[in-house]
Amino acid sequence: MTYCVGLMLDRGLVFMSDTRTNAGLDNISTFRKMSVWAEPGERVITLLSSGNLATTQAVVSLLEERTKSPGDRTPSVLAVPSMFQAARLVADTLREVICKHREEGQQADGAFKATLILGGQIAGGPPRLFLIYPEGNFIEASADTPFFQIGETKYGRPILVRAYDPRMSFASAMKLLLVSFDSTLKANLTVGAPFDFHLYETGTLSVGVQGRIELDDPYFQQIANDWGNALKDALHSLPDFERADM
Repeated sequence: MTYCVGLMLDRGLVFMSDTRTNAGLDNISTFRKMSVWAEPGERVITLLSSGNLATTQAVVSLLEERTKSPGDRTPSVLAVPSMFQAARLVADTLREVICKHREEGQQADGAFKATLILGGQIAGGPPRLFLIYPEGNFIEASADTPFFQIGETKYGRPILVRAYDPRMSFASAMKLLLVSFDSTLKANLTVGAPFDFHLYETGTLSVGVQGRIELDDPYFQQIANDWGNALKDALHSLPDFERADM
């Protein structure tokens, strides 16, 4: 399983993804689920992936290969004129990979599906964020739907819904996401550290702050511990349930 989030802020875009792909007790695997393509001064595009690892790796590999073949008729994420066209290209590539599995006679189509988050900015347009489904269709984030989650979404969603604010700083957004990821991590073994992140600032058209947060990272440990204690304190501060027959 996976947990990935893409947030739209007034300041820019924030991405975070876990790295666990297998949660067997004696077979825990780690793979990067975030890919970034950039032409400084012209575009920055980030992709997060969830689903069958063979499918997502094939999609990323195809997209990467096509960025290195400028003479090829197949378009590239480094050549399309808008983020909408980038989303169409990625969606078509995902559908192409899944159809190839089917044509090769592989069964259980559902096992080869994947869901993607694509975001970024191309010169001449604003930052945009898309959620791409296995069928090859997609939707775009808006003021009403300012963030997307893929993978194991239910445990980390409540904190995002309650605390997200488009005006927040990158530092506050990182804090929010780490609480969301910690809640998911504690509830589901199939999501695990380290966590990759990318902070893209609107208008820079260059790769922003990137990094990886390990499980033993001091800041993450402080966030996890303080959040747990804050929840306990909040619970204790609430009035007790009282009935005459208790």
